[in-house]
Amino acid sequence: MADLQRLAETLEQDGGGVRDAGPADAVDGVPALAVARPTSADGVAAVLREATAQGLVTVARGAGTALDWGAPPERVDLILDTTGLDRLVEHGAGDLVVVSEAGLPIAALSETVRGAAQELVLDLPPDRLAGDSTVGGALSTGVSGPRRLQRGGIRDLVLGATVVLADGTTASSGGKVVKNVAGYDLAKLLTGAYGTLGVVVRAAFRLHPARPDRAFVLATGPLADVAARARDVVASQLAPAAVEIDRPAGSDVAEVAVLLEGTGGAVGQRAAAAAALLSGRVQDGPPTWWAALPGVSTSSTDGGSSTSGGGTHAKATATLTGVAGLLTAARDAEQRYGVGVALRGSAAGVLHAVVTGTPEATASAIGHLRGAATSPREGTVTVLRASREVRAALDVWGPVGGLDLMRAIKRQLDPGRNVAPGRFVGGI
Repeated sequence: MADLQRLAETLEQDGGGVRDAGPADAVDGVPALAVARPTSADGVAAVLREATAQGLVTVARGAGTALDWGAPPERVDLILDTTGLDRLVEHGAGDLVVVSEAGLPIAALSETVRGAAQELVLDLPPDRLAGDSTVGGALSTGVSGPRRLQRGGIRDLVLGATVVLADGTTASSGGKVVKNVAGYDLAKLLTGAYGTLGVVVRAAFRLHPARPDRAFVLATGPLADVAARARDVVASQLAPAAVEIDRPAGSDVAEVAVLLEGTGGAVGQRAAAAAALLSGRVQDGPPTWWAALPGVSTSSTDGGSSTSGGGTHAKATATLTGVAGLLTAARDAEQRYGVGVALRGSAAGVLHAVVTGTPEATASAIGHLRGAATSPREGTVTVLRASREVRAALDVWGPVGGLDLMRAIKRQLDPGRNVAPGRFVGGI
């Protein structure tokens, strides 16, 4: 049992607090015993040091918008609420750099840098932005949106990070930090690790100047045709900021949407050229599904909303030429296993899928999608969100390269498995 009194004493100077966990304090269905909410990096270190000394398992939580992504932890004794670390540390507008604490909502950070005509190009799903998804949560899940095609994903945008390890040690690496840890690029390691290596308390990101003018080009057609035309745009000299494909469940057709950004009339000229290449049409705004994950409510043109339903949420990657095979595999899986497979994401090969059906049929469909790529180098399908029945029927991570190295890093940074054990690939 957790000694809440001793945990609370660690935060006396911090101003944070510790409380018993309530019904809503669970991580992917695994209930917690207590919740600590420090307000500083020192407070996080003190809490983790005491929790580990007590043999407790700690899982970090920001806004909780993706707390059911990945795998459930082996157990949860303490939830460490990072929302008390919500300060913008520095905005170096001249250097196009921003530094913030981990509990700051991405939406709030974006609003601040927008005042300097700059942006952090993450393009989080609208539901996560509206739910105040935090800097730490975005890093831990490694999520990125449509414009990763040109600007890179969050792993490319993060310059440095400060993390508190399970024993209370504070370590930093990369830019805009004071103390560096030799041998590890912590910022990159922490990105997409689901909080299994430590608790992120601060991060620095590269910003980009905002581009004031934009145009969208849309086209619809058969799956293979849309994939080929989208590939042509990606490989063209038009420098698209994003090329996204949306294939609704059960459909033999898909829609491709191209975003062109820049300044002045050059955007319109590039949009016209893209429309000719796609045999499509130009419009000012995005399609209603833009940047949203399949299966999540999105705003419709009439002011209402549309929902494509629940199901098992997976992230699929493919090579530029392999996207067509992934689209075909989705349709084949539907016909073979009686499921629905909605597929949406970048024509360059990072897409999200929602599979609806029985657990057994869903597991078979996921396996069929994985068959579209014969090796991790050619593509992967990772299950992010699923019921326990679906998880029991398949390996949610699929084939993963470098697993021994990942486990060795976990042993180095968290030898007692006190931070979010089981949340990541291979039970890490």
